[in-house]
Amino acid sequence: MFYCEDMALSEHEKRLLDQMEAALLTEDPKLATTLSGTKMPISRNRNLLAVGLLALGLATIFGGLIAKVTFVGVIGFLVALSGLILLISSVGAVVKSAQSPRSPRKGFGLSDRLEKRWDERNTDQ
Repeated sequence: MFYCEDMALSEHEKRLLDQMEAALLTEDPKLATTLSGTKMPISRNRNLLAVGLLALGLATIFGGLIAKVTFVGVIGFLVALSGLILLISSVGAVVKSAQSPRSPRKGFGLSDRLEKRWDERNTDQ
């Protein structure tokens, strides 16, 4: 819930806030999870689908090699490639959501050094 539990709200106001929260969750779940401070759950089904496509594609590639049918191998390669792309995109989404959007920078770049010198110059005066 977005409201503080210590707030003195009437039951009607709490119901209205719950309805607004439910509407926000249905309209824009990404914004709702950002506002609530919780991470979006990892899509387990998407990961399983990606691994399944990758395994199916590899099996099809080997089947095409054994049967010496190039077309089947090409199809298997495309299926395995799509599974790999899906897996990489889901892992990339997990890594991206785990990173803090406001993490401080190291400060080793030219602009950071110039900004530091400017700040030091302004504090000396």
